[in-house]
Amino acid sequence: MDKIVQSSGKRKNAIARATLKEGEGKVYLNHKPLEIIEPELRRLRIQEPLLIAGEKAENIDIKIKVEGGGISGQADAAKTAIAKGLVKYTEDDELKQAFLERDRSFLIDDPRQKERKKAGGRGARARRQKSYR
Repeated sequence: MDKIVQSSGKRKNAIARATLKEGEGKVYLNHKPLEIIEPELRRLRIQEPLLIAGEKAENIDIKIKVEGGGISGQADAAKTAIAKGLVKYTEDDELKQAFLERDRSFLIDDPRQKERKKAGGRGARARRQKSYR
């Protein structure tokens, strides 16, 4: 039986779910090959954990489904899902340390959300100015 690992990542309102299994090293994001994902910055951010893992990720197929949020939040959520999945799939402490040394956000979800706008102002914290003259 093939080994299948599922992992998830969150960032802002974006949630990514990744499925890793043995294969040829293909990566799909929402049923599209990673090579055709635009803009390039988004693609590079998603590829980051694969570059750090190097040869350990060469024969693993990864399918990622991302929903919610914008392109930046989705890219970070996908990055976290891939990194968590690779650590779980390979069961490699060296890989886990490599991710943590590079950036904590590879293995830990970012729970920060946008603060809601409140009455009496233009934003979450900004208030309308008063004039007493």
